[in-house]
Amino acid sequence: MSAPLVTPPRRIAVLRALHLGDLLLAVPALRALRAGFPGAEITLIGLPWAEAFARRFDRYLDRFVPFEGYPGIAEVQIDPARTARFVAAQRAAGYDLVIQLHGSGRTSNACALALGGRVTAGYYDGARPAGLDIGAPYPDDCSEIERNLRLARLLGCPDLGPALEFPLSAADRAEAAALLDRLPPGGPLVGIHPGARYPARRWPPERFAAAGDLLAERFGARVVLTGSTEEVATVQQVARAMRAAPLVLAGRTSLGGLAALIARLDFFISNDTGPAHIADALGTPSVTLFGPADPIRWAPLDRERHPVVRVPVACSPCAHRECPIDHRCLHRITPEMVAAAAMRLLGAGAIACDD
Repeated sequence: MSAPLVTPPRRIAVLRALHLGDLLLAVPALRALRAGFPGAEITLIGLPWAEAFARRFDRYLDRFVPFEGYPGIAEVQIDPARTARFVAAQRAAGYDLVIQLHGSGRTSNACALALGGRVTAGYYDGARPAGLDIGAPYPDDCSEIERNLRLARLLGCPDLGPALEFPLSAADRAEAAALLDRLPPGGPLVGIHPGARYPARRWPPERFAAAGDLLAERFGARVVLTGSTEEVATVQQVARAMRAAPLVLAGRTSLGGLAALIARLDFFISNDTGPAHIADALGTPSVTLFGPADPIRWAPLDRERHPVVRVPVACSPCAHRECPIDHRCLHRITPEMVAAAAMRLLGAGAIACDD
């Protein structure tokens, strides 16, 4: 690694054009960047949805630019003219430091370098690309949180710890209250989030239903089903399969409202997806189901409060978005396994049994 940061950068761009969980796991690194460069203007270059994320984390981010696509980066369909305008605009912004926080760099370093920063930093996979001023081989032996923090440390930023965050506003809390306060008092509030972006990460809906029923029978749990607008059909499958009567809130919450709702839950059950990281950030006890994803990389660091349920199989971890065989990694997880993980926390008194 060379040491080109002779003077503190005034304008920093962070390229991370990814989804909710990916950005939440980058928050400790963003916190470190702000502490390391308190006077800099820090811009997040992300997917369009992340503009709201940047506003929520304005303690660390000053500006947001929507990522307009670049060859090799699959998150946005390529339109050559649009990409050319995007690159030209970012070059004109005059960044002192561009940080490639988008992964191994195999597909994203070219984009970061094209933005014309005075200094470019990031990981690389294989040969170090020309022009990458601050870099290191992509580490594959640690959590995503630690991977992002290591890059911040390469830039000389202090490590302020791996804790996740999700700031809540009064409007977020009011939204959650309006949805939950109609519930009668009773046993613990248990949230179930049966969706996930990719089919390979989805546990079958009828098994979520069975796990919810087990907790309702054992602890009188009041079950709340959450999900995005796109996940309504999946959530309805869970509701129809349950003997207990869940509160179905899929498609009825904003991101902030969902987070405030999770903050009020006594327990949260989820596939490996963004809301699982919200539960971690807000301290809501949770269990996350892992199939194809690598728990070393993606699972919560606190396995006492946030245990994972996983059945090791030879083909997992894998990168498939849809399982090409029999989905054995998730299908071998039983409702009893998931309910038992929740019951261990309930039985230990970690969860209150009234609202």
